[in-house]
Amino acid sequence: MFVRDANAGDMAAVTAIYGHHVLHGVASFEIDPPDAEEMERRRKAVIEADLPYLVAEHETAVVGYAYAGPYRSRPAYRHTVENSIYVAHDRQRLGAGRVLLEELIARCSAAGRREMVPIIGDSANTPSIALHHAFGFRHVGTLTGVGFKHGRWLDSVIMQRALGEPNGE
Repeated sequence: MFVRDANAGDMAAVTAIYGHHVLHGVASFEIDPPDAEEMERRRKAVIEADLPYLVAEHETAVVGYAYAGPYRSRPAYRHTVENSIYVAHDRQRLGAGRVLLEELIARCSAAGRREMVPIIGDSANTPSIALHHAFGFRHVGTLTGVGFKHGRWLDSVIMQRALGEPNGE
């Protein structure tokens, strides 16, 4: 498994990975999958914010991607990022999520970010919750029934992890 910066040439694979999750899963609360042009616009926005947008390759194929985006737009939140990780539905359990999250944490820490906050779609998404827990994230809240998708109400699980120096230093 190899992790690297995503580029424009990766966006067809990224779009396919995300599209599957939008159409068939509940990790994302989007209903309609964005096209490759929109996904490229989003990638550029992350990069312009000086944040990482990564892909994981396995046997020369992009099998997952991850990025850190601004947690909120107000200036006081500028040191906090929200992370997202998606792995191809047919390439799960190969370790892509683990290597992507590890690299995302390292890059955000090196860039001086202070907190990382995943907002995990669906409290039943135990693989994502367990992955984040394994990297030192703690559960800080659950918003119950805040999304409606695939005919059911879904929770959002909020986790948090300090990056770099502890708060207050």
